Amino acid sequence: MLASLAIRELLDSRAVLVPLKAVDRQGVLDELCDALGGTGAVSDAAQLKKAVWEREQQRSTGIGEGLAFPHGKCSSVARPAIAIGRPSVPIDFGAIDRRPIRLIVLLASPPDRITDHIQVLHLISRIFSDAATRERICLAPDSATLRTELLAAESALAARGV
Repeated sequence: MLASLAIRELLDSRAVLVPLKAVDRQGVLDELCDALGGTGAVSDAAQLKKAVWEREQQRSTGIGEGLAFPHGKCSSVARPAIAIGRPSVPIDFGAIDRRPIRLIVLLASPPDRITDHIQVLHLISRIFSDAATRERICLAPDSATLRTELLAAESALAARGV
């Protein structure tokens, strides 16, 4: 795994929101895009919101197991960046398993970083493929603990050479 694609490099602690204030799909997407704007990773949060929502309209990014991995590419994103949030109550996201979403991981990338974008989505998927890891992260009581659990899960993957 390249250092530039490590979660610790892509996830600013200010973009970890537990709990999210919004209670619907578009609201949580907007809140996460605004969080990325607050970190400086995105120069125009409105442009990112539009890109993410347009992508979401093509097909829900609710992948099942209470997870959603929305993503978007736009020119106001300087480098790949992640925002993660947990709603105060699970929300309908149109997930493939029809279950409500407990955790949203948003990836924003510049349009010219397609390979990085795909690699980060793959990394996030690998981290959350383990049920015990998924539960620890989803049940984290606050933003700092959630970020710590996510980074520990990434380190464990790297240690196993996965």
